[in-house]
This record gives sequence, structure tokens and C-alpha cells, in this order.
Amino acid sequence: MNFILILIFFFCSFSISFSQRNIILIIADDLGIEYCGFYEQHGDTVIMPNVRSLLTKGILFTRAWSNPLCSPTRAGILTGRYSFRTGIGDAVGGQNTNNLDTAEFTIPKLLEFHKPSGIAKANIGKWHLNSPMPQSNFSIPIKMGYDYYEGNFSGTLPNYYAWNKIKNGINAPCSTYATIETTNNAIDWVKSIPTNKPVFLWLAYNAPHTPFNLPPSNLHSYSNLKGNAQDTATSVVPYYKAMCEALDREIGRLFDSLKSINRFDSTDFIFIGDNGSDPRVYQGDSRAKGSVYQDGISIPFIISGPSVKNPGRISDALINTQDIFATILELFGVTQWRDVIPITKPVDSRSLFPIIRQEKESIRDWVFSEVFKNTPTQFDGKAMRNYNYKLIDFDNGSQKFFNLTADPKEQKDLLLGTLTSIEKDNYEFLCREMTNLVGKGGFCTITNIEEYSSDKSNIIFDSKHDMLHIRNQSNMKADFTCLSSDGKVMLQSDIDANSETSLNTSSLPSGLYTVIVNCDHASIHRSIIIQR
Repeated sequence: MNFILILIFFFCSFSISFSQRNIILIIADDLGIEYCGFYEQHGDTVIMPNVRSLLTKGILFTRAWSNPLCSPTRAGILTGRYSFRTGIGDAVGGQNTNNLDTAEFTIPKLLEFHKPSGIAKANIGKWHLNSPMPQSNFSIPIKMGYDYYEGNFSGTLPNYYAWNKIKNGINAPCSTYATIETTNNAIDWVKSIPTNKPVFLWLAYNAPHTPFNLPPSNLHSYSNLKGNAQDTATSVVPYYKAMCEALDREIGRLFDSLKSINRFDSTDFIFIGDNGSDPRVYQGDSRAKGSVYQDGISIPFIISGPSVKNPGRISDALINTQDIFATILELFGVTQWRDVIPITKPVDSRSLFPIIRQEKESIRDWVFSEVFKNTPTQFDGKAMRNYNYKLIDFDNGSQKFFNLTADPKEQKDLLLGTLTSIEKDNYEFLCREMTNLVGKGGFCTITNIEEYSSDKSNIIFDSKHDMLHIRNQSNMKADFTCLSSDGKVMLQSDIDANSETSLNTSSLPSGLYTVIVNCDHASIHRSIIIQR
């Protein structure tokens, strides 16, 4: 009997201890992997000992993807949903901007539903999910489920030393260096919560996002920087690195504060960058923030704390930032969250809990990212990768396909040559999964004889005889275009109403082509592979 009582006491104590753990999500703004020396593919790094200290008690994820811009990544974390579901595909703000719907199911809403008043929930720092106008929008973080919000509502500060801060829905000027002020607010809020109440803190720093203002001298090691506009314009990289150092030191101050109130050892930390580096400081070509190439969406990602079993690990599991949604809920013991969400609001998040507890090595077969600007551009598109291969499908109809294991910098587009059987299998897999995910209007289905049927049109590619057959079954004239993988027009023709035409493709070199038929206000896209 005594043994049974001891077991009951042990498991109850474990349950109580686990449920009282805290979670702090720290978001660095525009911090690319190349500046993080704890990644193999790093470039010119910054000094971040406090962020590095998370590694000894945590897991470093090497294949984590975000969206390529601030607002979409934040919306995806908060709701667990991809951008084509939330409507947030660009940075919020400006003309034709979309705002995150307050009806979305969010992390704090679900925590409150499952554990009413049991967890203190705050969002401190950069919001950037809704327009600051009208001023009634300042209450949106509370409507989204948080108990408390304090920070800058818009995406970019006018100046780190002169900006407007929202607190309790009131907009007031602030002259404290923003990284310091955000840390002050986080420390003050955590200290205000009873020590026996778990906390969830979404801590979103602006740093090292523009403007590249020189931090206070005690927060960085760059003593030769003048801090004036002329000096900044001459070379922005040292200022960016100084801002990263200042961010790390302020994160260290947060850690020290948590230790002083005995909350540090009971806190799980999730540290991420929200997208790739700003193009002005990116250590490469133009494939940085804003693009779905690797350096636009591959981000630093660490989970550290008491929940991590066998810490000090490196994981190459495929991770989406949307997965933070389910992970936070399940770390707080909320495992039945899907029961609350209607099927009309599908959630894409998958919990990292099995990896954290070292029960599984992976949770996904692929990851997905996308960008669609408020004013469409030629770089808008979607990307999906499995362990080795990556497909980019641009909204203009062009595609690129890479072997990331052999070509991590995405220099060799495999669609410009003849695909091997393994490459073709991976291409077909990614095409199929992307089509299944995005739904109607998907992009790819590749077979030797490829056919698409509707009440308007038929497209049949006969690879054996190098013929492309198009049947227009509508009562209106249609136009046909065949594009190469880089978007060049290779074949073009008009098709009369209720007629059929056949085109010889023998002149086209090996590669992937997009076939587009426009008829009766409908556009049909098809992908074909020509092998020589």
C-alpha cells in the first residue's frame, strides 16, 4: 500500500510540475541563419552567447521553414494555418492589405478554453497582424485571447529611440531603445504573475529589423560606429550586427531576471527568426527575405528547457513555423485542441512534442511556404520540400526544382535538364502533395500520357508521338500557351470554339513545361515533362 501511495504521489507531483511549466516564444525579426554561428552553413556571424546557451538544454533544428515575411509567419504561428488559409501572404500594412481575422482560433484562445484562467498569457513587442487604423484595432490582441498586450502595433519602427507603444489599448510615445523597452515590459509582466501560475509569453523583438539604429554602447562591441545617418548608409552590416548583439544581451537580461524569481528552470524557450535576413545585409545574392528560396525561409529554430529529453541534440526533421501552434498547446497539456476547431478551419500544425520527448525523429514528410503580395509580383509563389528535394511553383506559371542535399544554394534547376527516375519520383511527389494541399487549381500531375478534363477543355500530352492535343469544348474561342520552366513562351496558338488542335512538341528540349489554356473566363494549367 505504501509503495502504491508513493507511486501516486510521484505521478501527481510530475503532472503538477509539468503543468506548471512556462513557455516563452522569442522571435528575432529578420535574423537569417547565415549570421548564426551554431549552424554549419553560417557566414559572417554575430556574437550571441545567450541564444547559444539554449543549445545545451535544447534541440537545434536545421530544417525549419517560415514564411518569407514577418506578418505571414506570425499569423501561421498564432493560428497553425498556412497563408492561403489565413489570407496573410504579405506584410500587413499599405494599400489592399489583409488583416488577420479575429475569428481565427489562436493559441491563447485555446489555452483559455481548455484551462480557464489557469495560464497567464501575454503578447509583448511587435504585433504586425492588423492595421493600426482605426485605433480600435489596438484591442485586437486581447480579442485574440491574450490577457495582456504591450508593444508596437505596426511592422517597422520609425526609430528605435522614438516610437509609439500600445499599452492597455492606449497609444503613447516611447523614447527608450526598443529592444530594452521590450525586455523591460516582458520582465515586469512576468514578475506581476503569481509564482504558482504558469505563463505563456509571446515575446516579439523588432531587432534586428530596420531601421539600423545604433544601440546603446553598453549592449554591443562596435565602438567605432558613429551612429549618424551618413555612417549607417555607408555600411549597414556592422549596425545590423550591433543590433543582434544588443538583442542577445537583452535576452540574457531576461534570463537573469527569470533566474532571480526562480522561473528560469521551469521555462521552455522557443527561439526563432521570423524569416531570412534583410536583402541589405544578406550574405549572398538576392534570395533573402521576401523570397521562397532557402535563405528567405530557412530560419534559426531552437527549443530549450525542462521538457526536452536528452538535450544538446541536433534535429534534421522537417519543421514549419506553423508547428509551434500545436507544440505550445501540447507542452501545456492541451492535447484535444482539434476537437474545438470546426472542419471549416483546417489547421496545418503538427506538434513537435514527439521530437522534444525523443519519441520520434520526424513528424512530417514535407514542409510548405508561400508568398503572395498585396500587389502581385513575379516572385509570388509556393514552395514545398521533402528531405532532399524542393519544388518552387511561381504564380506566373514557371517552376524550379532542386536537390537541396547536393545543391543547398539552389544553383542547378533540375527542370532545365533530363530528370532521372529518382528526381522524377520526387518531383511527382511534391507536385501531388502541393496540389492536394492547395486544392482546386493545383499545379502538377505528371504521367507519360497526361490528361485534364473539364466541361470546357481537354489537354492530352502524347509523349510517345511528341504531340500535344487540345480540345476546346466551349462555345467561345480559346488561346493556348506553352511556357518553359523559366517562363519563356515556347508555343502559342488560338483554338476555335468547339474544335481541336494538335501541336508537335519535338522541337522542345527536355524539361518541364506549363501548358495554359484560357477559355470562357477560365484558365486551365497543366504541367508536362518532355524527356529526350
